[in-house]
Amino acid sequence: MLLMIPDHADSKIVKPNQQPFAWKKDAAWSKLENDFKQAKALSDSVNAPLILQLLATERNRLVKINSENLPVTDTAYQLLLADFFSLSAQVAACPDYLDSLLNLYNSIRIGIKEKSIHWNINELPVRNAIYQQLYGMRAAVEEVLLQTDSAKYSNTLFVKNELSVTPTAKIFGIEVHSGDLLVSRGGAEVSALISRGNDYPANFSHIALIYVDDQSGVPYLIEAHIEKGVAIATVEEYEKDKKLRFMVLRVRADLPAMLLNNRLPQTAARFAFEYAGKKHIPYDFKMNFNDSTALFCSEVASYAYKHMGIQLWQHPSTISSKGVMNWLHDFGVENFVTQMPGDLEYDPQLSVVAEWRNKETLFKDHIDNAVMDVMLEQADSGKQIGYNICMLPLVRVLKGWCLVKNFFGRVGMIPEGMSATQALKNQYFIEMYTRHKVKTTLLVEQFIEKNHFIPPYWQLIKLSRSALNN
Repeated sequence: MLLMIPDHADSKIVKPNQQPFAWKKDAAWSKLENDFKQAKALSDSVNAPLILQLLATERNRLVKINSENLPVTDTAYQLLLADFFSLSAQVAACPDYLDSLLNLYNSIRIGIKEKSIHWNINELPVRNAIYQQLYGMRAAVEEVLLQTDSAKYSNTLFVKNELSVTPTAKIFGIEVHSGDLLVSRGGAEVSALISRGNDYPANFSHIALIYVDDQSGVPYLIEAHIEKGVAIATVEEYEKDKKLRFMVLRVRADLPAMLLNNRLPQTAARFAFEYAGKKHIPYDFKMNFNDSTALFCSEVASYAYKHMGIQLWQHPSTISSKGVMNWLHDFGVENFVTQMPGDLEYDPQLSVVAEWRNKETLFKDHIDNAVMDVMLEQADSGKQIGYNICMLPLVRVLKGWCLVKNFFGRVGMIPEGMSATQALKNQYFIEMYTRHKVKTTLLVEQFIEKNHFIPPYWQLIKLSRSALNN
């Protein structure tokens, strides 16, 4: 009976003063789907003139934006995004123009990333506009890829070969440099929560910092895992760990600190490598990036670069949805002004080098996101993560045994830093997520059978909501 006494909540929660970003474009999404259906019913020769016209309009608008050095909040960017969405709907039905779409996408993305160093990222309208452009265009491209035969495109999209003089290695066929930041999405349920439970819902849940030894040329990945804390992995171990998608980010060569020392990323990576090898560093469930005694995955990268004078996440991430905060707090999170993996893409100090995804994992990523987005709607409506209190005494005994294993440097069944109650809530969360995903997947299969195309993301949301109500 003593072991069934609930945990005492005495943590101090750090909350942001902000609201989550919302698209509020349901009518526009429906129109794009109708445009796609109409284009799909027509021949390529009929669709081609509109596609060529949209491509020309976008290129001309991009020239104007670049020549006049317009800020991202200018209406020209809004028109650029709206026409990019329209163009994507047409190309999804006529994939012969996919390469033209991808080239346009890269040009826009590179331009935004290069200009953003001069924009005030601390201004909310600026952050919103950058997110709309970069996330929105990638989402549009992915909808096209899901409707296209995967044999017609490469799983790797090369974006910008940012200059680097540090040692190199290859991961997923992409040449990376020591000091590069590898942003990825895992396949676990909590990965979807980390990706979507942000004021700017994202597609990435994990960050690793690559270090390539100067003498041996051997590459290593420094990362933090919930199960074992900070760890050093080989490339083979990193690639075996399930990835739904993967992006390479690199510190810009024109930063003042880089102009003074172009090997700075190597020094930062070596610092992280040596720091991780000196002692056991537990996982930071509180997500407090100001305390380096425990580290979560983003913190591994930011701590290494902060040591070299570069503050990544120039504007901290925020999690302000009440439901999301409640759920994450159930797993030990106390800091909701923090550093979320998905937000690193928008840091002006970093260039996107390349990204990898294939059609199968991309579609799984979309389904996982839709399921999680709808579950977080439940969280905002007041749904709690429960647990079986009758199992609490047994799990607390098991947690005691795990603490003994942790003391001797071994990994326990319940992660270090996670309480027995949190472990039970995690189990409940996984079961809740799995049931919802199974029902959603069934409805998705029915949609494909009926409509003969993969449902776009807004349809996945609708199907996920229907699954919840059945």
